[in-house]
Amino acid sequence: MNEMALLIAATLASGTPLAIAGLGLLLNEKAGVLNLGAEGMMLVAAIAGFATAFYTGSDLMAFGAGAVAGGLMALVFGVLVIWLNTNQYATGLALSLFGAGLSAFVGVGMVGKKLSDRTVFEVPVLADIPFLGPALFKQHPMVYAAMGLVALLAWFLYKSRAGLVLRAVGESPESAHALGYPVRRLRLLAVVAGGALCGVAGAFLSVVYAPLWVEGLVAGRGWIALALTTFATWRPMRVLLGAYLFGGVTMLQFALQGAGVNISSQLLAMLPYIATIVVLALISRNPLWIRINMPASLGKPFHPGS
Repeated sequence: MNEMALLIAATLASGTPLAIAGLGLLLNEKAGVLNLGAEGMMLVAAIAGFATAFYTGSDLMAFGAGAVAGGLMALVFGVLVIWLNTNQYATGLALSLFGAGLSAFVGVGMVGKKLSDRTVFEVPVLADIPFLGPALFKQHPMVYAAMGLVALLAWFLYKSRAGLVLRAVGESPESAHALGYPVRRLRLLAVVAGGALCGVAGAFLSVVYAPLWVEGLVAGRGWIALALTTFATWRPMRVLLGAYLFGGVTMLQFALQGAGVNISSQLLAMLPYIATIVVLALISRNPLWIRINMPASLGKPFHPGS
């Protein structure tokens, strides 16, 4: 029973960066922009957040630094693809490779350094409930913030006028432009906001989840977050559920190793990525379902006046 509670708690913590990054990418894609650079943005934000936490001792400042780093990288990507009309796929891949190299270069001096003792968080009274307390109510505040972000983003996209306009830009930028909306500026705002969320996710990994810095710390989570948007059929709540699913698969490998299951550690480490491939393969069997839910102009450039 105790082990199960700890597994649930670890699943929530592991799924949180995937959820935050996935929601950021969802915001991008709802505006019609496909950003394949999540891995690079998260890596640069992870070293920015770790260095900030190391020198200031403030987690809040670390998350802010991660958001700024992710937002700046997304801004460069946005200018290139929205104003200079570069290919979204190639530019996103280039951003991911650049972020991996930049984070490794900048982070050389931070390898092996440790943050001060982490604060242990718990929700008063609720944390004392047997099983549920250790499983759900002894988490970092960012875990609960991710849950709140899902509700906020769902309200924004489906209940607010601004969200309706953003979705219209992703569905038919030509029509939105004809109605007088600044399509390119709206897309850029969505891209930068999505990049900032990816940055927060990267900072969470290096400041809270690890907490340390090593080259390649993100370890493919940016690609999993990207796959989450398709898995979730572009719905915020499903992004959160998918993030916890993949987080649970990640934690399962450690649980199996701890239980002494005689399975190769390399095979267990592959589980999250195998699960990603299997889920995407299953979803891809119904292309009509994807077309119905996917923003119609996703990945397509927009040229005002053309």
